[in-house]
Amino acid sequence: MLNWEERKQMVKLANLYYIEGWTQQQIAKKVGVSRPIISKLLQRAKELGIIEVYIKDESVHTVDLELKLEKKYDLQDAIVISTVGLTPEMTKRAVGQAGAYYLSKYLKRMDAKKLGISWGSTLAELVKEYPFERKEEMNIVPLVGGMGTQHVEIHANQLAYELAKKMGCTCSYLYAPAIVETKELKEHLVAMKEISSVLEEVKEVDLALVGIGNPHKGSTMKELNYLKEDDLQNLRKMGAVGDIASRFFEASGESVDHPLNDKVIGLSLEDLRQIKKVIGVVEGTHKLESVEAALKGNYLDVLIIDEQTASALLRGE
Repeated sequence: MLNWEERKQMVKLANLYYIEGWTQQQIAKKVGVSRPIISKLLQRAKELGIIEVYIKDESVHTVDLELKLEKKYDLQDAIVISTVGLTPEMTKRAVGQAGAYYLSKYLKRMDAKKLGISWGSTLAELVKEYPFERKEEMNIVPLVGGMGTQHVEIHANQLAYELAKKMGCTCSYLYAPAIVETKELKEHLVAMKEISSVLEEVKEVDLALVGIGNPHKGSTMKELNYLKEDDLQNLRKMGAVGDIASRFFEASGESVDHPLNDKVIGLSLEDLRQIKKVIGVVEGTHKLESVEAALKGNYLDVLIIDEQTASALLRGE
């Protein structure tokens, strides 16, 4: 137990260090002891509860969410974006900005040569926000075919082209629909050299940018009339809760045994798992079940997500 005098001395040292901003060396000189002794006394004061450190910043909550997500889902990184005062469109833009910043920072540190990109409105925001910086050695590859003639600005081919322009690098094009009408037509198309060669490139990317869709809520594929009502009912019956690059999966994260998955021209979910680093960029609580399933399926190494959805993923912990 500390006597009154020792406790008072610790409080004084703590006040000089944390409130007055003195260095440990300055305090040591004043008290007439060595700096390591001051360090030990400050540590002892923490252990006794005399000093309690609080981080007062609006980002402390999101940092806490990030650490919990990384631990719960064994992620390399989680980036959680504060949504306070933001509309859904502003939130989507903020998540896109965070994704662009993360990708730019990652590419400065790592020697990546091939980048794969899926499709969707959140990834389109990432591409818009990505800075102009020279990455001439990079090649950008679409992970899935096009999505028809509507909303071309969010197709994988278009996103690959726009991102390549910003990096001053090359890109490949997957000249095929994302989902074709029959399995036979798919087999015919993927046998064509122009398509098969890009599909081989897809398997060789160093990292991938993907969005996550919910076929039942806020689905862009449904909005574009790419998924018919019969398809949606069948997908629901089969337990589909989400998709990555137009490949559907169930709540456990495993691929759904549905004919649509056999008609997709693009990366398979099993091939996605083999990519060294997969960055998921997601916005919206309507995708909660889809994101949770994707994490259970171990498709993502990095998750960039809004605060509300991140909180929902961790609810009950």
